[in-house]
Order: sequence, then C-alpha cells, then structure tokens
Amino acid sequence: MLTLHFRGRLASCNYACPYCPFAKRRDSRATLQQDARDLQRFVDWTRPQPGPLRIGFTPWGEALIRQHYRRAMLDLAAQPQVTQVSAQTNLSGPLAWLADAPAGKVSLWCTFHPGQTTLDRFVARCRHLASLNIRHSVGVVALHEHYADIRALRAALPSDVPMWFNAYDRRRPGYYSDDDLRWLESIDPFFAHNHSPGWSRGAACRAGEEALTIDGDGTVQRCHFIPTRLGNLYVDALDTMLKPRACSRFKCDCYIGYAHRKDLPFEQHFGLGLLARVPTPHQPVHPLAAGSADPQRTPVSRGVGPEG
Repeated sequence: MLTLHFRGRLASCNYACPYCPFAKRRDSRATLQQDARDLQRFVDWTRPQPGPLRIGFTPWGEALIRQHYRRAMLDLAAQPQVTQVSAQTNLSGPLAWLADAPAGKVSLWCTFHPGQTTLDRFVARCRHLASLNIRHSVGVVALHEHYADIRALRAALPSDVPMWFNAYDRRRPGYYSDDDLRWLESIDPFFAHNHSPGWSRGAACRAGEEALTIDGDGTVQRCHFIPTRLGNLYVDALDTMLKPRACSRFKCDCYIGYAHRKDLPFEQHFGLGLLARVPTPHQPVHPLAAGSADPQRTPVSRGVGPEG
C-alpha cells in the first residue's frame, strides 16, 4: 500500500491558538483558487493509479472549512483503489457532507483547542461524527492549563474514541512532572514518542519506500521533515522515487513522521487508520485507567503560561 501525505498551499486557519508553531496567515482569493486547482490535479492523478492508496491531508491551515477539500475527500473516497482518506482538522467546519462518504473510507484526526471553541460544542461535533459512522481520534496540546479540559473530554467521549496529546515540553524542558507523564500516558500510551523522542537517525522507515509527501505543485519528498526532493508526481515515475531509506534525522518528534518508522508499533496498531490515529477494531484504545495518577489529586510542578 502506498501512503500519500498531501500538503498544498493552504495556510489560513479560522483559529488563533497562541501555542500554534505555524505562522498562520490569511490566504488570498488567488491562493485559495490555486490551491483548489492543485488539489484537483492531485485527485485526477489518483484516478488511474492501481492502488491501493491511503491518502492523508496535513495542511498548514484548516482544510475542512474549504469546500474544495471536502469535495476532494469524497471524490477520493469513492475511488475503489483508495482504501482510506484522512485529514487533520479542528472540527469547526461543516459535517453534513460526511453522510455522503462511502462506509469506512473517511476518518478524521481531530484536535480540540480550548479557548477557540467550547468543550460542549466540540463533544457534540464528535457525537455527530459517531452518528455518521466516521471513525476519528481526538487530541489536545498537553498544556497545564488544559488538564481540566482533558479530564472532561476523556470522560465525555465514548471509550472507543482514542485520545492523543501533542507535547509542550520541547519548548519548556522539565515542563511535565513524573505524575503528569504517568497520567497523560495512561490516556495516550504513545505520548512518550512525542514528548521524549529517542534517536531516529539510521532507523528503518517506510517514508520514501511506502509513504511520500506531496506538495501543491507535485514536488515529492520522502516526508515533511526531510526536504530532499525526490521528483515530481506529475512528471516522474513513482518507481524511480520509491526505495528503502533509513531516517536521516537526529530525532523524529512528530507523529506524521515517526508513524512510519518500522521499529515502532504504529502501523501494526493503527492499520488502515494510521493517518487518523484510529486503531484497528481489535486493538485497545487505552482510555484513562481507574486509579491512574491524576495531577488533580497529586502535586504538579506548574509552568508559566504558553508562549506566543
């Protein structure tokens, strides 16, 4: 199976999270129109491909408030050789279109951003996804000030909806206490790969062999984090670009990258749901275990507020 991460020109977002590491901007109408053309070109390229293909959208901004991304996801999901279409989203956009998605073909990687929306509204939208049989995962940036929302969110979500966290301690070494980590990892058992990534250089990786990153103009890289150009999707043959490659990064600290490491359990655990961080049905989700250390009940060293 070939996995393709598509990241076009879109950089605008309807949220303004102070901890966001990306510099959001307001995309011009011309940029949005070009992004729509780029996306349609990519969708058209997929049609004659033999597959199987697994496709994920990993935009700089929020894609699903844009009609051309919603339309592209439905178009891709309708193609028989495409096994899964996923997107990262803050879940603020329309959801009714998902009723037209072929069963089991669309999944979402959803992030809850306290301060940008309410917990009740976000949970209601997750329930709407469930009513449409759209598999999804839910994540939060694990800031100290988000802990109460994390507890409430885990309690409100069904046990079969997995939760994950993005770490904040790479900006603030020592940000998490041991009690913090025990509690967070009881909810997200893979959190250590994000907050304390180990050595990655030389590790066998599917990126460049079974997974590629595609930019809006068709530029192909092995992954988002290794900028070496392998070719162009619309000019060069895929078989000239695909080959086994070891990771060249000192550390790989983003799920989009380390999910493809062959020495890590993500492909086995998530299967077709890899791009949305949704486990295969027979795998446990690892909800908060009863009796786990919870910073609400144990002392936690507190940091100062988030950086801008």
